[in-house]
Amino acid sequence: MTATVPELTRPDGSPLRVLVVDDEVNIAELICMALRYEGFEVAAAHTGSKAVAAAKEFGPDAVVLDVMLPDFNGLEVLRRMRSTDADLPVVFLTARDAVEDRIAGLTAGGDDYVTKPFSLEELVARLRGLMRRAGAQRSQEAPVLVVGDLTLDEDSREVFRAGTEITLTATEFELLRFLMRNPRRVLSKAQILDRVWNYDFGGQANVVELYISYLRKKVDAGREPMIHTMRGAGYVLKPAT
Repeated sequence: MTATVPELTRPDGSPLRVLVVDDEVNIAELICMALRYEGFEVAAAHTGSKAVAAAKEFGPDAVVLDVMLPDFNGLEVLRRMRSTDADLPVVFLTARDAVEDRIAGLTAGGDDYVTKPFSLEELVARLRGLMRRAGAQRSQEAPVLVVGDLTLDEDSREVFRAGTEITLTATEFELLRFLMRNPRRVLSKAQILDRVWNYDFGGQANVVELYISYLRKKVDAGREPMIHTMRGAGYVLKPAT
């Protein structure tokens, strides 16, 4: 009997995100297809500069990173990504005969490498292992979410903004937690309904607007706003400027 691989997800239950960086478009698309089939949310970039921008916007849980890129190499991409997320797991893709690339990649802080041509099954397995270890490590850390001057303790369920405690209902807390776990990411009403209320309200999407208004009165009242409406797209929480 074959053991099933445990489902890997983000703390809020959404799929883990993988950024695939390779200047060979066909290879990048092949990897993306395989990862989507395995249940990951995937984004792709084909240059170093676009990879760094995509990492900031997409917020990946892991990166598949080709060493050779047309503008600057994967080692520089890794350095720039790690400046904003020091623990981001990275798997390098290297040419089979480029031993010095593999050594340089691991020395620079890459977590693993796969040589071209590679097995998609092997790549997926390596990624799963890396993200499982990263998730276990992060789960041992203090369960406190911080966005700007807003903090949320998932254990004590205490919320503070600029040192002032904010009292929330259970639903308001879950909504704020989902927003804070996805800072700077626009979340649609459907996503919020699915993650906070755990089922589709159908025509009752206005419940999201209602609870967003409740949160704003408590989190943003008398302060620079952190919760923003993106017309036609959803809501985003980001540090006050």
